[in-house]
Amino acid sequence: MILPIERTERVRIDRSSGRVVAHAVGAQADVPPFARAAMDGYAVRAADTFGASTHDPRVLSWIETVFTGQVPTKLVGPRQCTEIATGAPVPDGSDAVVMVEETEKLPDHTVRVFGPVYPGQNVTKQGADIRAGQPVLEPGDVLNPSRIGAIAALGVIEVEVYAQPRVAILSTGNEVVEPGQALEPGHIYDINKFTLSAVLREHGACPVPYPTAPDNVPDLERALKACLKEDVVLFSGGSSVGERDLILDVVARMGEVLFHGIAVKPGKPTLFGTIGGKPVFGMPGYPTSCLSNAYMLLIGPIRKIARLPEWAPRIARLPLGQRVVSTTGRHQFYTVRIGDGQAMPAFKASGDITSMSQADGYIEIPPHVDVVEKGEPVDVRLF
Repeated sequence: MILPIERTERVRIDRSSGRVVAHAVGAQADVPPFARAAMDGYAVRAADTFGASTHDPRVLSWIETVFTGQVPTKLVGPRQCTEIATGAPVPDGSDAVVMVEETEKLPDHTVRVFGPVYPGQNVTKQGADIRAGQPVLEPGDVLNPSRIGAIAALGVIEVEVYAQPRVAILSTGNEVVEPGQALEPGHIYDINKFTLSAVLREHGACPVPYPTAPDNVPDLERALKACLKEDVVLFSGGSSVGERDLILDVVARMGEVLFHGIAVKPGKPTLFGTIGGKPVFGMPGYPTSCLSNAYMLLIGPIRKIARLPEWAPRIARLPLGQRVVSTTGRHQFYTVRIGDGQAMPAFKASGDITSMSQADGYIEIPPHVDVVEKGEPVDVRLF
């Protein structure tokens, strides 16, 4: 039911960061495509510099100057040299580059060389970075700046990647209003649609917001059917045991509910099921519960569908700055902020978004622990 996406698409490499490679990319040519100077200086025959020193320099004849973007026109013969810029093609006949700091150019078109070089010194060989026929990227590689640079070096402008899973985001509830609209008495602004969208984008998915569905069966059914055009359905609200929380029955009638309610705090009223083989995630309506459960429970499956590696949050081990009392029997995710080398509790209530916005991460309190004392070391999983 949680299966990696098969759909692929071609994207420009300047828009491919974070995407997952679908087909292997191999080099069609050498990189660099020619031997080039690794330093500013003079291309020489290394044998002509042997024994050179400050007191006994070798004197070579200058025959031309080659800048980047130019092609040498003259062969370097015995006791000759070509002035060359870093990155310019090394002329035929030469096999090394003397750094400009080790030379002196004289008005009579001769160059004094004050130190020897060995064959190949200060020269980057053709194909030294990538050889023609060499695999550069494999299916499943996640594109980052260096990998994008590698395929740019091949002259490739587009790459085949797996599509990002499209996730329908549906808020439910008669009281939920879109930000930007006038707020009537008894109504609240929709927070979850925006926090969930942000989480999904950070973890390789494409959020697709849908209009808020009122708390009645016909509207909820229509909304869920519309959402099934996407790869995943993600709704918030309407999944506790209240009299007007109808979406559980709607999901059960349209598909299968695999679980409803988990022993965590916050976020007990969480649902997971399938409709038509598509995953359906139901998050609590309270903003803190919704967002914390997105971090704990949603990111893993979404990254699997997107073919991304498992999420490994950064962890800071710090002493707890204040005593925390937990609920025995429920695994608690407790938000904290970091200050003065301590983890200070930030959790207020499940309905308070500042429990998350003013936090740097969270700690986990196992179900058998009822108290974590001040000063006890805790692992803070950073957002």
